[in-house]
Amino acid sequence: MSYTVNEDSLDKLNSYWADSTNTLDWPSVFVLPAWLKVWWQIFGSGYKLYIRTVRQGEKIVGIAPLMVRGETALLIGDTDVCDYLDFVVTPGLEDGFFNTLLDDLKANGISELDLNHVRPDSAALTSLAAIAADRGYKVANTQEDISVEIELPASWDEYLAILSTKQRHEVKRKLRRLEKAGKVGHRCLDAGQELEEYLALFLKLFPMSREDKASFLTPQMELFFKNLAKAMAGIGLLRFGIIELDNQPAAMTLGFDYKNAHFLYNSAYDPQFNYLSVGLLCKVLCLKESIEKGKKKWDFLKGAEAYKYHLGGREVPLYRCRITIK
Repeated sequence: MSYTVNEDSLDKLNSYWADSTNTLDWPSVFVLPAWLKVWWQIFGSGYKLYIRTVRQGEKIVGIAPLMVRGETALLIGDTDVCDYLDFVVTPGLEDGFFNTLLDDLKANGISELDLNHVRPDSAALTSLAAIAADRGYKVANTQEDISVEIELPASWDEYLAILSTKQRHEVKRKLRRLEKAGKVGHRCLDAGQELEEYLALFLKLFPMSREDKASFLTPQMELFFKNLAKAMAGIGLLRFGIIELDNQPAAMTLGFDYKNAHFLYNSAYDPQFNYLSVGLLCKVLCLKESIEKGKKKWDFLKGAEAYKYHLGGREVPLYRCRITIK
């Protein structure tokens, strides 16, 4: 059966995401329509949307969430706020999808695909790169960053056993020290009616945490955080973690539960409690809660911060894949 390609819109992608009858694989939170729409509204200036859906008969076999500048097409997003990106494809139908997409790009005068960042297990690298090379296109893959993640065991004790002796001791010691410092409250929660309250608290703590976070939180970035949190809460994925000491907020995490995994997107803490390692322990306790909920993976996301390795994380390389379309 032949393939057809159609131009589509961000709004239409929501209906594909909500349709439980399709077999599309939306590989991470960073490719979900809610995420793409918020990013586009805040950062999309200077680009033109180039969203393509490929069908086999009536069945959608893949979606290319692209944007174009000049003769270059890129995945919607950027490396500042989207840790890694990819295409949305039905497993097993990658050949038809990517060949049809490459034909469409060429027909529309696109001379380059610039895909950044993509994981080694992404459809971009496992399928598209090889298909493009077979067509005689130049393909250049360069590692540009790393992400860190951990496969979660079935219990907290099994998790602690994964850690080195030193790090296991450190986690336990810091937890005991926190418990002795006062009345400790910790919870991980989905934000419903309290969304505005918790979001405001997170955005208050975030620039207090470190100078680089204060510099990062420009008015544009703050608007992105607010809109993103509301959008992801709207589809039931947003999750806050919070530690309180004597009823005073000490540290928070902001992340997303998706596809049996937790994506730790960002964190914040009050520096006055830094001596208690509240920033680290907020992550540790949310990781523990994920294990208790039966999650299979914790994705610390992009960056090589030491604590990620101390907590058992392993590196995943992130690549820039550039394809020259002849």
